[in-house]
Amino acid sequence: MENKNVIIAFVLSTVIIFVWFYWLMPLQKPAPQPENKTEAIEKKISSPVSGVTPNPSSTAGPIQPTPVQSATAQAKTKEITIETPLYKAVLSNAGPAIRSFQLKKYRQTMDAQSPLVELIEFKNEQEQPLVIAFIPATATTPVRAVYELDAPENIIQLEPGQAPRTLNFRSTDANGLTVEQAFTFYPDKYPIDVHVNVRNAGPMPISGVLEATLSNRLPKAQSGYTPFTGTAYLANGKLEQVEVKKLTKAEQSFSGKIGWLAYENGYFINALIPAEQTEAHYRGKLLDTDILQASYTGSKITIANNADAGQDFILYLGPRALDILKSLDKKLELAVDFGWFDIIAKPCWYFLRFIHKYIPNYGLAIIILTVLIKILFWPLTFKSYKSMKEMQKLQPHLTKLREKFKDNREQMNKEMMNLYRTYKINPLGGCLPMVIQLPVFVALYNLLQNSIELRHAPFMLWIQDLAAPERLFTFPFSIPYMAPPYGVPILTLLMGATMFIQQKMTPTPGDPMQAKIMLFMPIMFTFFFINFPSGLVLYWLINNILSIGQQYQIMKKTA
Repeated sequence: MENKNVIIAFVLSTVIIFVWFYWLMPLQKPAPQPENKTEAIEKKISSPVSGVTPNPSSTAGPIQPTPVQSATAQAKTKEITIETPLYKAVLSNAGPAIRSFQLKKYRQTMDAQSPLVELIEFKNEQEQPLVIAFIPATATTPVRAVYELDAPENIIQLEPGQAPRTLNFRSTDANGLTVEQAFTFYPDKYPIDVHVNVRNAGPMPISGVLEATLSNRLPKAQSGYTPFTGTAYLANGKLEQVEVKKLTKAEQSFSGKIGWLAYENGYFINALIPAEQTEAHYRGKLLDTDILQASYTGSKITIANNADAGQDFILYLGPRALDILKSLDKKLELAVDFGWFDIIAKPCWYFLRFIHKYIPNYGLAIIILTVLIKILFWPLTFKSYKSMKEMQKLQPHLTKLREKFKDNREQMNKEMMNLYRTYKINPLGGCLPMVIQLPVFVALYNLLQNSIELRHAPFMLWIQDLAAPERLFTFPFSIPYMAPPYGVPILTLLMGATMFIQQKMTPTPGDPMQAKIMLFMPIMFTFFFINFPSGLVLYWLINNILSIGQQYQIMKKTA
């Protein structure tokens, strides 16, 4: 949310300054739309899903074990490691549970010796990041099961070209209810197929629900700009992201067709995807202030004597990479949210990926993208500069009107508009290119902030992570407002200097106050950009340099 507040403040400040410059009415921020689901959410929190019988596990935290699964066989606790070229996972038959999931292609920092990214934050054996269970309507006290596991080895290595490997977990309770969970791992992809089957060997039919819960511990608070962290789910084909601070106030709930549910942590995601979208119930909540939980509860089912019921899922633990998520064909790619101007960000993302195939440097790809955008905006920039020159010629007339009608603002505005019509000048012409480029700026901001491809992507010299703020000559002490690492933001200072040069080349308004405001803009922008991703600062710096050259050429033509 801090990220959004700063970018909103930046955009609004820019718009307001330009509107002030041309004496328009102040731009009022639209009133926020009330959430249309609030009442429904509150009702669903206080009442169960239609057809779902209330049970204790529906509100249990991650330390609550799989319900009603007291194994008849005295199975021993065992851990097994699955290792592929993409990840290293550790599973336990107690639960069953995923104890660890490390991504081999991603490290926690830029250091080559840095630990691998770990997607499971739980270390306590009683805490389970994934629980899939059949919960009978008569369930009272959940008990934790140690499942039978049919794998004799402790380590399974899956190499490219090998067939997938399935681990079968099986548990039977005293009433003859058998639950089987099969996890199928592939050597060349992140998704894991999960099949849950429930068999009723008891004398009577049994009713209940299948419930799946994702849980994880929140990461430590980070300064600067990081992608979204919280729970998310696909509700009736639409992405819903639930921020942590909303869960601190109350549980969030939804009933309808759920395509998937997920725990998002920056550039990575843990997602559970039902093979088929059916009517189900989502519940998100925060436990113990730092444990985030999202649960999926299916509709009530009844299993006859000697009958089976089951459901298939896809478990995805991996990078929040647009192309990988899209390949699942489950709309999980919607989790990569580029914000308000997604329609601009997506083409920019594809263009950067295309350039990167031939020039393997995302910094150079950003420069090429900046040049292309500048070419597209060239006609508008030319008209903008011409309009500002014409406005400058009108300043003596405007000054007289302001003096003459200083006590009658309405009449002054009317006379000024008549003057603009007489000389055929559009007062918005000067700031129009800047306003039009703001959506591009916001789109690139969200693109750089949410694209894992740019995480730890180097450019050159001291700029080694285009998704993080750039610093040179780092300091051992903190600096107010500045996000770590603490040091000299050379690229940002260069951006501010080029913006100042560009401002000096721009025709100045006749009003001294307006001129001061315009000269203050480079300072304000530099302040905002200190903690922005270096890739975004690079875009704005190159844009300024191109604008300086463009204005120089226009000045020669219009002189």
